[in-house]
Amino acid sequence: MKFFLHHLHLIPVSVAKNGVNSKSRKRIMPDPVTEPPGMDPVYEALLYCNIPSVAERSMEGHAPHHFKLVSVHVFIRHGDRYPLYVIPKTKRPEIDCTLVANRKPYHPKLEAFVSHMSKGSGASFESPLHSLPLFPNHPLCEMGELTQTGVVQHLQNGQLLRDIYLKKHKLLPADWSPDQLYLETTGKSRTLQSGLALLYGFLPDFDWKKVYFRHQPSALFCSGSCYCPVRNHYLEKEQRRQYLLRLKNSQLERAYGEMARIVDIPTKQLRAANPIDSLLCHFCHNLSFPCTRDGCIDMEHFKVIKTHQIEDERERREKKLYLGYALLGAHPLLNQTVGRMLRAAEGRREEVFALYSAHDVTLSPVLSALGLTEARFPRFAARLILELWQDREKPREHAVRVLYNGVDVTFHTSFCQDHRRRWPKPLCPLDNLVRFVRRDMLEALGTGSTSYYDACHRKGL
Repeated sequence: MKFFLHHLHLIPVSVAKNGVNSKSRKRIMPDPVTEPPGMDPVYEALLYCNIPSVAERSMEGHAPHHFKLVSVHVFIRHGDRYPLYVIPKTKRPEIDCTLVANRKPYHPKLEAFVSHMSKGSGASFESPLHSLPLFPNHPLCEMGELTQTGVVQHLQNGQLLRDIYLKKHKLLPADWSPDQLYLETTGKSRTLQSGLALLYGFLPDFDWKKVYFRHQPSALFCSGSCYCPVRNHYLEKEQRRQYLLRLKNSQLERAYGEMARIVDIPTKQLRAANPIDSLLCHFCHNLSFPCTRDGCIDMEHFKVIKTHQIEDERERREKKLYLGYALLGAHPLLNQTVGRMLRAAEGRREEVFALYSAHDVTLSPVLSALGLTEARFPRFAARLILELWQDREKPREHAVRVLYNGVDVTFHTSFCQDHRRRWPKPLCPLDNLVRFVRRDMLEALGTGSTSYYDACHRKGL
């Protein structure tokens, strides 16, 4: 069973909160030209794959002419990867993780990227990053390895940001210095390699001596503020909610039962193997779903599990347990970003381009914490960008824009939703973001805490 999906072009479409077309509210994802009515699990899965196609229209770098771009803060999810789980007793999907010029998807910079990466063995990265390969290179992908699709996705991201931020806005001078970049990644090869692919698209043939990736041990990028019992308490409640929703879904249980019978293992064991992870890989790479002597896992099984995932996201938004987790989980990273923006607003020229190469479990809490409730779950190679701008007419005034996958979502954020009526400019005052991170995020927990430490250690929840 093959799915020929690769011909769909992704472009932004305006959709209101209730799904009705409108000029005033933008959908937070670039969407195919014809969005299906209602919720379509196959369509949603296709968006998640983010198969490289024609260059998308994007809204990065758009501001009134009297505004000057001061700094850019980029948060990415790694690109397309091989599954992290195997469905027991089935053949692993046969995907080649070497980078080959005559294989789709292709990018004009692919060979130059491989060539440049092979010269980077002496790069100085924070331990343990220096032990990771700089590009994927296994004829049969290893578990969780970045694929050629994943590399191309981020070469495209980098090139798009280069065209806007460097060529148009001259964010970095031609002789940029190492302290003007801030690069951080988790210790997985897929995040390091995604970061390098984006960086190569952004700064082709960069000088290895000027590039330093920091290692972040936590997927939340919480640095020295990771111990937070209350955050873990919210997470346990959220996981309980997920479990109860799954128990109620008899269709899902039936699908798991059928799949378990096909591969001849107990249902519990199949569920533990998280089959949607492997099935999405088959789907995104146009491969047939696995078969055994007893039958085939099929599109209907896939649709049932994908539909449940989407319903889970919807309930997650409504129940707000995840929001508590997200506010505490994203606070250290957003606080660090606000600190960097404030230094840039004072005229400091260090770290004007920051890149965090991360995971879905990094971006998801940040999106929720910012109040972007309509945002889709982070697809492969998703990008969330915060831009800092200076008003040339009033140089002391600074403003921010927030973009998710190229769509301007500034006025969807909880810190700027009400501001549009009072401020005619298409940006949000930096003070709003600072106040939100330093005060309102913690107040939103409803615990009366005014410091992150207190919020994390508050008893009685």
